[in-house]
Amino acid sequence: MKHNPICVALDLSDRAEIMALVEALDTSIGTLKVGLTAFTSCGPELVSELAQTADVFLDLKLHDIPVQVAGAVAAAEALGPRFLTVHASGGRAMLEAAAEAADEMEILAVTVLTSLGGEDLADIGMDGSASDQVARLAELALSAGVAGLVCSPLEVEMLRTHFGPVSAGGPVLVVPGIRPRGSARGDQRRTMTPSEALRAGADHIVIGRPITGAADPLATAREILADVSGGAGF
Repeated sequence: MKHNPICVALDLSDRAEIMALVEALDTSIGTLKVGLTAFTSCGPELVSELAQTADVFLDLKLHDIPVQVAGAVAAAEALGPRFLTVHASGGRAMLEAAAEAADEMEILAVTVLTSLGGEDLADIGMDGSASDQVARLAELALSAGVAGLVCSPLEVEMLRTHFGPVSAGGPVLVVPGIRPRGSARGDQRRTMTPSEALRAGADHIVIGRPITGAADPLATAREILADVSGGAGF
């Protein structure tokens, strides 16, 4: 079976709505993303249930002292997700603690949020461009032992070129900020189309509102999958 790179962001607060959406999407998605809204609204049980039928990307973006993050990683792994996110800006000790606490679950380090632009980074005291910050945090996170990175589409090619493909030991690259042509950008600042991101080197593309907010989510997901299959060789 060919790799399906589509990760649908289940950023909803109603469990019945989430489960109905997952059932409707059938096999047109490769991974299901459970973020803060769904996790805090529906609880850890949602992750356990979804993990029985699909790969789950648990996007909690943990950022705390090392012992707290290690404990949270161990607790999260018991729920059965494939991926769990932590903030790369939490520092080396925290990243190492997260990587060491994970067994089969893959830890992904979030570099710079796709909602942040240059002015936003300056506001919080980060010098240089978003690309500079992503490169710096990527080096730190991977040297600390995490399995992959979360970055905007604009940094994918840079990271893939520098670190190489997964098949050669490079990191898994999970990429939000994906907007099919004609879709509204919403609160995303650094975006790209699905095919563009995959050609740049993304392994998984995170798509939320363009699918979940569509009149026919299944048809939309299939249209995106058909487009990237033709455009990226999947």
